[in-house]
Amino acid sequence: MAHIHKKIKKGRPYYYVREIARVNGKPKVVSQIYLGSIERIVELAKGTTEKCKNLSVQEFGALFIANLIEEQVGVAAIIDAVLPGVEQERGPSIGEYFLYAVFNRMVETCSKRALPEWFRATAIQQIRPVDVEQLTSQRYWDKWDRVKPQDLEKIAARFFQKVGQVQQVEADCFLFDTTNYYTYMAGDTPSELAQRGKNKDGKDWLRQVGVALLVSRDTQIPLFYREYEGNRHDSKEFQNILGEVVSAMRQSTAGGRDLTIIFDKGMNSEDNIALIDATPKVHFITTYSPYYGEELIRVKTSRFTAVDTLKNRELDKRGQQEDRLVAYRTTGEYWGKARDVVVTYNPRTATKQRFAFEKKLLRLQETLLDLRMKVRTQKAHWTDAGNIEKHYAEACERLHLPKNLYEIALEDHKHKKHLLFRKNYYRIDRWLEKFGKNILVTDLADWSTDQIVQASLDRYMVEQAFRQSKDGDLVSLYPLRHWTDSKIRCHIFTCLVALTYLRLMEIRLRQAGLSISAATAMENLKKLHSCLCWTASKRSAERMIDPTPIQAQILAAFGYRIASRVLEKYNV
Repeated sequence: MAHIHKKIKKGRPYYYVREIARVNGKPKVVSQIYLGSIERIVELAKGTTEKCKNLSVQEFGALFIANLIEEQVGVAAIIDAVLPGVEQERGPSIGEYFLYAVFNRMVETCSKRALPEWFRATAIQQIRPVDVEQLTSQRYWDKWDRVKPQDLEKIAARFFQKVGQVQQVEADCFLFDTTNYYTYMAGDTPSELAQRGKNKDGKDWLRQVGVALLVSRDTQIPLFYREYEGNRHDSKEFQNILGEVVSAMRQSTAGGRDLTIIFDKGMNSEDNIALIDATPKVHFITTYSPYYGEELIRVKTSRFTAVDTLKNRELDKRGQQEDRLVAYRTTGEYWGKARDVVVTYNPRTATKQRFAFEKKLLRLQETLLDLRMKVRTQKAHWTDAGNIEKHYAEACERLHLPKNLYEIALEDHKHKKHLLFRKNYYRIDRWLEKFGKNILVTDLADWSTDQIVQASLDRYMVEQAFRQSKDGDLVSLYPLRHWTDSKIRCHIFTCLVALTYLRLMEIRLRQAGLSISAATAMENLKKLHSCLCWTASKRSAERMIDPTPIQAQILAAFGYRIASRVLEKYNV
């Protein structure tokens, strides 16, 4: 509670507003604001008798909502049940260290070093009191060093189980994908997780860590994740964890219903599909590389029919039928069995891809013209056919283009070397045929084409989760700034909890009729402040600033409102 505290300095009294809260069961000063001498306090009291003077303004709204979600799930209690405190341990528990890092990842990410300063500017002592001076990077290092991989797996399993109780999954369809997160870890730093590999952000020279994620199709809530070595192929990791993925799917869905997992072509392999085929009541929808299905790509679009999607309906209303997503269905033998195959074609995507392709082709032509000028110098380095081909191949690789789009040759003419090149229109046409097209393969013969296509389109949900995890303001899983595998695992789990809590918040808002993203909600809530006030009747009190309409709607979705600048709970 807040009270006036007097200190004597050089024989003169000075006054402070102190706020005391119980931290680890003991009373502790968590906030102290200087008021000044008695004369200054009298000046503050002048005016209307109950007029409030703002003495301290702190961020309140975002942390308040984050804590409401924590009260439902209780990740701190889950962690402490697996990793109880040791004898004579002081300060926050391991679970609380995780939780306060989760709060930061949900609101405005910063480093562990900056965490105490960030919390001091918030109303955390009103919401969930903690000695913020204990939240140092060194203390995080000490606490997280006690968390072993098997402990974290047990904690994650219990966490997702509790999330499933808070927000039940109704669907029998699940989305799976993988990504990687780069780190600035030095090459000679020991680590099994951080390895060099094909980085999805184009930073192949940096060490990276891979993460696999499973989300439900209906709620978009994460249900399972696993970190793995950055140099391991996605299909290999999928094979290693497929049993755990299926187990997570079954645990989140009541009854013995058939389940469907949707993934992309990076997970395709004979062994992986065989494992799914051998798993009872589990089906799949996957994309298939056009490289291995050229005969499907060449099917004339006149044989395609429009798919029933929300976007297509909107295009129909606007009279833009030529822009609709269309599909062609057939069957074929894939991975040793007959499967249903759907080829989709999106004219708008094809136009965008063609425009980007033409720009790349122009850049490749500019490279060839530059090489031609260098050959004309007749310097030995530029009259070597092998060297010219090497430069051409590197240019194609940078542009992500095949090397057969141009035919190049170094020929002699009048005792001089000349570079000749021309477009290979046949290969260019074959390349253009792929634009806007996607191949889907499934064992769901009883599903309609519309159902298969829509399920595949919904894979954006797991991709969206990864995009959120790479956002610089919320979650912000990368770049990884931890230098040991144990801390990397703890950091990834922290970010996945924050991602899950943000999704739970979005669901709660949507149920209340408020369709806004977690980022928008948090951006608005960060501006909802609390104020410590001093009145003429010598009373101090916590007051809220007047909320904006959107802030009021978000609070109402969680059963709270601000009346006369006081936060109060009411029945929704």
